[in-house]
Amino acid sequence: LAFEPSNIKLPLAQLASDHPLHEALATLSAQLDTLILTLAAQAERAESLAACLRRACELHAALKNFQTEAPTQTDKICWIEVFAYTVQLHITPLSIAPIFEKQRAGTPRAWIFTSATLSVKGDFKHYAAQMGLAADRSISLPSPFDYAQQALLYVPQGLPQPAAPNFIDALWEVVLPVLEAAGGRAFVLCTTLRAVNQIAQRLRAVSQTRAWNFPLLVQGEASRGELLERFQQSGNAILVGSQSFWEGVDVRGGALSLVIIDKLPFAPPDDPVLAARLALLEQQGLSPFVDYQLPQAVIALKQGAGRLIRAETDRG
Repeated sequence: LAFEPSNIKLPLAQLASDHPLHEALATLSAQLDTLILTLAAQAERAESLAACLRRACELHAALKNFQTEAPTQTDKICWIEVFAYTVQLHITPLSIAPIFEKQRAGTPRAWIFTSATLSVKGDFKHYAAQMGLAADRSISLPSPFDYAQQALLYVPQGLPQPAAPNFIDALWEVVLPVLEAAGGRAFVLCTTLRAVNQIAQRLRAVSQTRAWNFPLLVQGEASRGELLERFQQSGNAILVGSQSFWEGVDVRGGALSLVIIDKLPFAPPDDPVLAARLALLEQQGLSPFVDYQLPQAVIALKQGAGRLIRAETDRG
């Protein structure tokens, strides 16, 4: 079984009925049947065999769901993700609101959601709609940070469109002097793994030609926790990362004084889950861009930019 090219995402419905994946999944299902029968005959001999039997049954049920049941449900999308050596099967709900409503109903209690990025221009409707919550039960408090005094925003002019072939080259010409002026101490947040690799490649080259002493940390070369620990310890490192570093990262003090964002973080339009959700919004008479893509990008941008100022004494 082979896919070309590798590292792609596509909905199951997009595959032709005679695609080899369907035959491969049928073969896998038959092999799981045989394995389950074999384990069932031996499960009483040891708890480890009984655990294997339970696991095999769970896998078989999940595979059957992916093949026959979930594709007929309009509130879910079945899709596949192809990597160099593996294929992952996914079933994703188009909305988590009904799921969360059942969770809240099953465990009555007070639910409090707090974050600096729940609202768009002080409006919680987008988040509330996603979660199935009442938007009127919300409050927006002012930030404790004085961004006008603590931070400087630089938006370069004249860059080509992000889809242009020379975008990364043009971006690099802007990024390089800013990194040098900051003395490292920077996050370079990219919207794609391809951009991470392209920026990292250029940074390695310039580090050698200019004899930089800024440690270079790149997503994928170590765990997230290890990269962050090394970043804080070095004091002048440059970390290049994508989505996993846009949120949930708290680096206070002088180790981080510069955050560079390569472009507005709109989700890739060819993402199968996004495409299905946008199609559903159109069916509901809503605007996919105004009601979903733009608010999502605004929230993601706030999360990325929010890595810079983490305390009232931070500057950057």
